[in-house]
Amino acid sequence: MTYTLPEPSRRRRWPWSRRTPGGRDAGIGILLFIVEAAVYLATGFRYGMEIWAAQSDEKRIDATRVAELAWVQHFLIATVVLAGLALLFRAPWTVLSQLLAAGVVAVLLTLAQHDYDRAHPAPAPAPNPAYVPCYSGSGRCN
Repeated sequence: MTYTLPEPSRRRRWPWSRRTPGGRDAGIGILLFIVEAAVYLATGFRYGMEIWAAQSDEKRIDATRVAELAWVQHFLIATVVLAGLALLFRAPWTVLSQLLAAGVVAVLLTLAQHDYDRAHPAPAPAPNPAYVPCYSGSGRCN
């Protein structure tokens, strides 16, 4: 009895079983990068308009900034997931563009978080109950 290999056309081929063609890969990578930049800018504009509309209502402005930080965190996760999918489909140019986008979003998120933290410093710690302040001429200074 002889064994024969199944015909190549009948075998099931997974999308990641062969590399994505270079032109399609580069096109998808550039298109995804442009779409992500447009979505980021449009959402940033929307949050900026909401902050502008709040005028001087600090609670509303803080809530908008926190919501924007949360959105940017989710956007960063989405770009990393897209990079993982591109890696699965063996599309190196798309992986590169998505990692570049994720790096830019990570830097922007870090800057926004730093700006928010500087605007909202932590309260000063409560003094020790045994602490005696030193007033000039009180005689209790060390």
